[in-house]
Amino acid sequence: MTLGPLIQAWRLSRKQSVSALAEKAGLSVASLEAIEGGDLDPTSSTLEALALALGIPPPWLYGNPAQLALLTTDSDGEEVVSLSRDSPDPVAERIVQASRHERELYVLLTALLQSGEPTLVKAAEASLRSLVKQSRRATVPWQSRPSGHFEPPSD
Repeated sequence: MTLGPLIQAWRLSRKQSVSALAEKAGLSVASLEAIEGGDLDPTSSTLEALALALGIPPPWLYGNPAQLALLTTDSDGEEVVSLSRDSPDPVAERIVQASRHERELYVLLTALLQSGEPTLVKAAEASLRSLVKQSRRATVPWQSRPSGHFEPPSD
């Protein structure tokens, strides 16, 4: 996803109109519409102004707000983790903290992502999304299976 649609996604997730965000960021409505439409590349100072107006750290503009929601909310949409917005990138900070506990998993995921094979990355993402969904349930279906039997969760 390019930067323009991501900025638009953040604006919509914060329930702000184009005119309200443009005013907060000190931009014209036409400029913000051009940025969101991908017709205008924003400068770094414009990105900082947009992030400040949205109430997020600038690095978050490069990610989809729905992905952040996976880290901070439960399956009911209730916030379970409050990330510090004072950090330069609280998402990366949380990932680094978690990687201390499950280093092998993070090494494997990093190797997979660095391979650049789109099919493998999509398969891993689908599997991980399914596992996250399963982990948020009170019981995990495969826990009742006999030992040695594994059946991946299905959605």
